[in-house]
Amino acid sequence: MVKVTVCGAAGGIGQPLSLLLKINPNVDELALFDVVNVPGVGADLSHINSNSNTSTHLPSSREDTTALAESLKGSDLVIIPAGVPRKPGMTRDDLFNINAGIIKSLAEGIAANAPNAFILVISNPVNSTVPIVAETLKAAGVYDPKKLFGVTTLDIVRANTFIAQLYPGEVRASDFNINVIGGHSGETIVPLYSLGNSKSFFDKLSDEKKKTLINRVQFGGDEVVQAKNGAGSATLSMAYAGYRLAESILKALTSSSEIVECTYLNLDSSIKGAAEAKKLVNGLDFFSLPVVLGKSGIEEVKYDILNQISSDEKKLLEVAIGQLSGNIEKGVAFATK
Repeated sequence: MVKVTVCGAAGGIGQPLSLLLKINPNVDELALFDVVNVPGVGADLSHINSNSNTSTHLPSSREDTTALAESLKGSDLVIIPAGVPRKPGMTRDDLFNINAGIIKSLAEGIAANAPNAFILVISNPVNSTVPIVAETLKAAGVYDPKKLFGVTTLDIVRANTFIAQLYPGEVRASDFNINVIGGHSGETIVPLYSLGNSKSFFDKLSDEKKKTLINRVQFGGDEVVQAKNGAGSATLSMAYAGYRLAESILKALTSSSEIVECTYLNLDSSIKGAAEAKKLVNGLDFFSLPVVLGKSGIEEVKYDILNQISSDEKKLLEVAIGQLSGNIEKGVAFATK
């Protein structure tokens, strides 16, 4: 029996994400938590004739913690898209003061009620919210770095899509699986077009088109925020991306084949390859890299990819490392103050 909990299930990301999880054959129980509107979402999803059971959990007041506790008890996988979306002119860091408190309270609930669960953090700014979760779980004495994932998969999805759009009729987005490393905001996002089957297509582009493509991956979220004209940010694509990582984790629980995904993780020495990766990123504690997934979570960090990148990507990496340092410190300071 596999139980998945979505914290923020009634939101713009939470609803389509919950729909995708509802039809996943590996999910037996889907628990939906939110502070508004979640009973209606749950009722709607419960009519779908998939094999999973759906439960909804709505607090009766701001002080009520029982709804969150019930949604989390026995959960194997907790996904957190909770928080406010970006609006035009806002950066992910602008969201910090609002979303940081939400994430910390959810992490406290996980520590108390689902200490062994895999945790996927979608709530922005991911570069800072993942360290908040890590520090909160550490304080509770239940932290396992192998089970904490910052969802950066949307950057991969965009990297695949955007280069394919430059070659209409020649390739499809699904032909690519480009590694994107670093973090999940602006210049901390480093798409590695120089590696794998994207290299030949990337090399054919002019220098200007290369810069434009990389910038579009780094700031692709702004396209959606502007297109929605103040009505939200990337929700459908983010739900798909979050589901992709969740699906890979669920597959890894039952599969013997190697499953690799990029994720923003704590480069803790207990994870194979993490110490080597940490040295290559100037000692950062958190960084997005391809990892091998297994029954215990993150089994290995594919750090050697950092030795294979192009000279231009190394320059992008330097910028990312500089910005990530402050992002990480901000999250740790909030959690430990």
